[in-house]
Parts: sequence; C-alpha cells; structure tokens
Amino acid sequence: MIIRQLALALSLTLAPLVSVARGDDSDGSSKFSIEGAVLTYDTEIAEDGEIEDDDVEVMLALLQANPGITTLVLNSGGGSVWAGNEMSRIALDFGLNTEVNGECSSSCVNIFLAGDRRKMRRGSKIGFHSRSWSPSATKRYYDRWREVENWETPFDFASWIYRDTQAEMHEDLSYVTSRGVDPQFAIRMIAPRDKMWFPRREILKEAGFLTE
Repeated sequence: MIIRQLALALSLTLAPLVSVARGDDSDGSSKFSIEGAVLTYDTEIAEDGEIEDDDVEVMLALLQANPGITTLVLNSGGGSVWAGNEMSRIALDFGLNTEVNGECSSSCVNIFLAGDRRKMRRGSKIGFHSRSWSPSATKRYYDRWREVENWETPFDFASWIYRDTQAEMHEDLSYVTSRGVDPQFAIRMIAPRDKMWFPRREILKEAGFLTE
C-alpha cells in the first residue's frame, strides 16, 4: 500500500493542476480527484460507497503532495466514524475550506465542519441522525473484545457502553460547538430520530453550520 500511495503522490506532483486518482479502489483512491486547488472526495462513485478507514491515508498523501489545495468538496452518505474523525482532523490541520456538492450525511458531517469556510451548493443537502448499534453488531463487538477488556459478563460490557457513550457524546458536542455551531442546534443534531434529518439551508446558516 505504501508503494502504491507513493506512486500516486508522485504522479499528482508532476501534474498538479488537473489530476484524478484512479485505479484499484481497495485503497479508496478512486473516491478522490483533484482539479486546481480543489480536492473532491466522492464516495458515491466508488463500489463500496462509504467513508472507509483506508481513505484517511489516501487523503493525507494527496494533500501532502499538493500543497496548493485549499478546498475540500464532499459528496458522501457517511461510513466509518473513526475515518470521518481522522479526515476532519487532517482537514483542520491543512486549513481547508469545505463545500458540499450533493450530500454530506452521518460521519461526513464532521469532515465538513472542519472547514474554515463552509458552504453548500444549491440543490445539495446535509443530513444528521442519531447513532445506533444493532444487537448483532453489539454481540460481535463483545465476543471480539471481552477478553482484552476483561469483561467477565455482558453486564460489565453494558457498563462500559454507558460510560463510553457519554464520553463520545461529550467529545462530539465539544467539537461541533468549537466550530462555531450554535449549541442548541448541536443538541438537535444528535437527538434520537428514526430517519435522517435534512435541515433547510436557512436553518443551517442561522445555526452557524454554513458560513456562506
């Protein structure tokens, strides 16, 4: 993977004005394209259609190889929470502006919020939902980590989930409000709901979610 990423970075350095990362999608490269100072991240054109952990390294390599990039354009329905958080950290570190062209929902939202300036193209949308954990996924996690975490019973695991959820929600709310979003809107973002919530543009602007 390292060799493939270095080759990709070199090719983009030689042709930085208009370039597209193509090839084997196992490393997420087909989700990215570069045109001038704009890096586009579109998970909808990839086979998996989600934000994945491998995308983090690809994004970092592209930004390091193309220091002239100033804007990150997003189109994604979400995916890995960890990857979304890492990509938001990278976008913050590079001082990028962010823009939605299509949809930015679920874990894509944190990436968007990393933008110094944040806007949404006409016809696009940003979606929020409360997090959930299915019974089957919960059991798989418990079975995999019970010995490492010393959970002697499912009740120990349930106690850990309670503490971990509180810590995670505190971290999320702290991040959202640190990006200039109104605290009341931040609370609405994580409210329990059965389906995705797509607020109107004026609501997003009033809340400080969109800056222009």
